[in-house]
Amino acid sequence: MIVEPKVKGFICTTAHPEGCKESVKRQIEYVKKLGKINCPKNVLVIGASTGYGLASRITAAFGGGAATIGVMFEKESNGKRTASPGFYNTRAFEELAHNEGLYAKSVNGDAFSREIKNQVIDIIKKDMGKVDFVVYSLAAPRRTTEDGVTYQSVLKTTSEDFTNKSWNLSDNTVSEATITPATEEEINATVKVMGGEDWIDWISSLKEADAISDNAVTMAYSYIGPKLTYPVYYNGTIGMAKKHLYDSSLKINEMFKESGIKAYVSVNKALVTQASSAIPIVPLYFAILYRVMKEMNIHEGCIEQMTRLFRDKLFGGKVETDEMGQIRMDDWEMREDVQKKVMDIWDKINTDNILREADVEGYWEDFYHMFGFKYDNVDYEKDVEIL
Repeated sequence: MIVEPKVKGFICTTAHPEGCKESVKRQIEYVKKLGKINCPKNVLVIGASTGYGLASRITAAFGGGAATIGVMFEKESNGKRTASPGFYNTRAFEELAHNEGLYAKSVNGDAFSREIKNQVIDIIKKDMGKVDFVVYSLAAPRRTTEDGVTYQSVLKTTSEDFTNKSWNLSDNTVSEATITPATEEEINATVKVMGGEDWIDWISSLKEADAISDNAVTMAYSYIGPKLTYPVYYNGTIGMAKKHLYDSSLKINEMFKESGIKAYVSVNKALVTQASSAIPIVPLYFAILYRVMKEMNIHEGCIEQMTRLFRDKLFGGKVETDEMGQIRMDDWEMREDVQKKVMDIWDKINTDNILREADVEGYWEDFYHMFGFKYDNVDYEKDVEIL
């Protein structure tokens, strides 16, 4: 099949298997170019198929020589429609890892479920004994708990309407958009899906099964962002979930203090994701930020962030944290000089100057790369096997 990008609004409904493989290869090449990292050798990544989770797995394996188990929930091809990008990413990762003699196994299923937790634990016990590093990087829209209740997350404010500039991705116009407040039920559901309850369940399950080492490290990912986006992020429904995630890191530290298991939250930089593309106001900030950080030569994608995290902040000796114990990978994004330039552009940006003032091209490049498209060395006119 000849696979072309089919974009509807803020999502792409196709993925290119060779393009996804190229994405994984480029990330691996970047990690290997920087040399070895002193990181744990038995690694579990929960949410391992795209974005920061995939970059974490690549960094651990190809930077640290780690054996990795990845958990993801990805759609396979049915022969008529392509698989999801995470399916192709994972297949490529396993192939390239095995080619270099690295242990790599993946479990495709609902990471929230007891069934998948047990399946993963069985693999750990059989093949590794114990894991010593657990990355929790789930980004799911819904969660069904063990009592059979399904919760759906929402991206809304928590107090009042939030109106600001917004970029219409379909026609490059800038207008105003309003994000409405969530109900109490929606806030609680978002915390259930995107908070830290399942992270605690994973570490507890691993500990009960004697499948996690004493003094192991576990890490989850978060985002705070600038005051501009506080109403929808930091103080919005997703912010409530991320605060719960942080509180869960403290709870894990307390629960497993005697075993020396240490939990961290890494606050990462703003990057294009399917979720962020769906939120009014946020993509415009991202596109301006891309322009500013690229001009200052401090822009990072997922793999650059994760290699700096592993190399400099987490496994480089003493763990570097803020006063709350969080690792701040958004340190360059939140620099005063960066934010001043971003806000100067924000104040003047409009439909007439958006192509000049924001990195629209870079935003779309990242978007298409998520699905394996727009790589200059991939032949997109060629028939490819989509299974």
